[in-house]
Amino acid sequence: MISSKIIELKTNSEFLKAYPIIKQLRPHLNENSYIELILAAQVEDNYKMFALVEEDILVAVIGFKPMITLSTGRYIWICDLVTDSKQRSKGYGEKLLTYVEEWGKEKEFNCVSLSSGIQRIDAHRFYEDKMNYKKVNFVFKKIL
Repeated sequence: MISSKIIELKTNSEFLKAYPIIKQLRPHLNENSYIELILAAQVEDNYKMFALVEEDILVAVIGFKPMITLSTGRYIWICDLVTDSKQRSKGYGEKLLTYVEEWGKEKEFNCVSLSSGIQRIDAHRFYEDKMNYKKVNFVFKKIL
């Protein structure tokens, strides 16, 4: 029987174990900028990172922020969700996203939101068809 667990990553050494997987989603980050951004996001935005571990191997990572806005109220914003490219289509992303949904319910958040790059067609199918997420708006970006 395969042993899987979801753990919260809290230390620099734990974050570094997740780096090779996060790098697949965020290739612009080097190890130093990755750690710096996590630490700043934890302090400033209460950013949290969890990993799915299968048989002592880290296979997927999710990062999110509990948020409150006037438009949505109390909600969870998924910042990062990635499964190791060698481990995809095994239900790991679904497990992590479901875990965060349950985490949010326990802490009385009313929804989970995320954005996904327009080129990520497979991810969109996953969110809409498998996880029952709805497209509700566009995200616009301007580089400063």
